[in-house]
Amino acid sequence: CFVFVPTLHTCPKECRCPPNFPRAVYCDNKGLTSVPKIPPHTWYLYLQNNLIEVLSADALRNATQLRWLNLNRNKITSEGLEEGVLNSMSHLVHLYMDDNLLSSVPSPLPATLEHLRLSRNRISKIPAGVFIGLDKLNLLDLQGNKLMDDAVTEVSLKGLNNLVQINLAKNQLTSMPLGLPPTTTQLFLDGNNIEKIPVGYFKGLPKVAFLRLNHNKLGSSGVPKNVFNVSSILELQLSHNQLTEVPLIPSGLEHLHLDHNKIKSVSGSNVCPVSVDAVDDSVNDSVPRLRYLRLDGNEIKPPIPRDVILCFRHLRSIVI
Repeated sequence: CFVFVPTLHTCPKECRCPPNFPRAVYCDNKGLTSVPKIPPHTWYLYLQNNLIEVLSADALRNATQLRWLNLNRNKITSEGLEEGVLNSMSHLVHLYMDDNLLSSVPSPLPATLEHLRLSRNRISKIPAGVFIGLDKLNLLDLQGNKLMDDAVTEVSLKGLNNLVQINLAKNQLTSMPLGLPPTTTQLFLDGNNIEKIPVGYFKGLPKVAFLRLNHNKLGSSGVPKNVFNVSSILELQLSHNQLTEVPLIPSGLEHLHLDHNKIKSVSGSNVCPVSVDAVDDSVNDSVPRLRYLRLDGNEIKPPIPRDVILCFRHLRSIVI
């Protein structure tokens, strides 16, 4: 049955409320400096591309039904977030606050949250325990902030029990973050200053499948021989680092980006996860799964050695 939601007299005058999408309120691109009074039936609220500095509890007092709140590209500071304004929205699933002026991860947050996007702010701290109780959060985007190693710790990440993707690219990390939840599947760390990966680092991340470490300061001495030998990893990106040799490639890996390093040579005996003689088409499990290999921007002279081709029978594309 169709429930008629009266929108005409409740739509804020600064916003658009399309009749065919009665739970959505569009207040984006309006030059607003504050949040208008939001009607109680609203589920989707679009406030991106404005000049809002303060998120006041008063404007959102009735918006207890919100599922989706987009505040990207405003001027909200951590001081401008009024106490309790976010966790009073007890149904909120998506919170987007990219491109604001936050200096800290907002707190407290509603327990219903699944996606939290905070990229390109000025965040340098994650308050201890801010994620405790956020058992539904599966995506956390903190790229392009000012996080240093001491901010990303087991204490600050505690509570992320179902996290799937965490984006910490373009921060100020010099070492691999500690305390990531074991559910992490996608880990993005591009554009930091990471120099080494601790031995056995991925033992605590048994589900990691997509790992991006492009544009860091990894040399081969900082990459233990077996560190990527994890059966879950499908895609590994190590472009624009200082590697001088190819790390051991796990059998299950499908995509490997090693372009723009200082690698001088590649040989099957060094990089093949099984002995080349043991690669047998009839026993399909033994054939490494690598399909895409990128090696351009190194010091490798073609051609690719035959034993590399023999090892990686599934290679469809190799860039050199």
